[in-house]
Order: sequence, then structure tokens, then C-alpha cells
Amino acid sequence: MKILAALAALGLLVTVPAVEAADVAAGEKAFAKCKSCHMIEGGGETIVRGGKVGPNLYGIVGKQAGSIEGFRYGDSLVEAGEKGLVWDEASLADYITDPREFLSEYLGGSARSKMSYKLRSGAEDVAAYLAQFGGES
Repeated sequence: MKILAALAALGLLVTVPAVEAADVAAGEKAFAKCKSCHMIEGGGETIVRGGKVGPNLYGIVGKQAGSIEGFRYGDSLVEAGEKGLVWDEASLADYITDPREFLSEYLGGSARSKMSYKLRSGAEDVAAYLAQFGGES
């Protein structure tokens, strides 16, 4: 009986995927690559003074894609938002890894993105970093 219990426990260990926790501190450091185009400003404070080529990312997690007022998005991102894309940490990490590929998959065809930068590593960390800034902006 003990052998069966041990095998069952081992089977559970083998089938449960390892979940790697995102590192907010690493995300803050990696965001340095993003601030040439993006700022984080809201709630009465400037968290990261950055560029204005991209939208302000304060409160981005939980927001409909392509919907920040005062920013002119590409058609594909607006379309994705209209089809129900609301940013969560996972979708945001996937997007910043390869924006055009993400939108093409989401929309089911060829898509374009104004964001040409691809963050090949640390995207989960950046998404976790951004998720901490929210509320009314």
C-alpha cells in the first residue's frame, strides 16, 4: 500500500507543471528597455518618466486593449480590444514578447502592430511589474 501511495504521489509530481513566479523587481529592471517609449503615470504621481511614443501604461492590466484615451493605436490592436481583449498579466506578457504574432493569433489572420520591439526574455516579469500600478488614472 505504501508503494502505491508513493507511486501516486510521484505521478502527481510528474504531471503538475512547475509554475515559475514572476519577479516584480526583475520586471522593474527590464522595464528600462520600455521607458524610451512608455511612461507609468497615474494616481497623482509619476512612477516612471518615459517617452510618449507609446501609451502610458499605468493601469494597463485590466484595461481593454487599444482603449487608452489620447493615444492613437494601430487598427489591429483596436480591433483586438473590440473583440474582447482585456489585458491580464499572461496576455500582456505574450504581447510584449512578439506583438505582431500575438495579434495575428488573437485575430486569426495577418495583423500589424505599431510596437516593433520584442522583449524576448523577462516579459512575465514586466507584466507583473505593470500589474501593480492600477486604479483610476
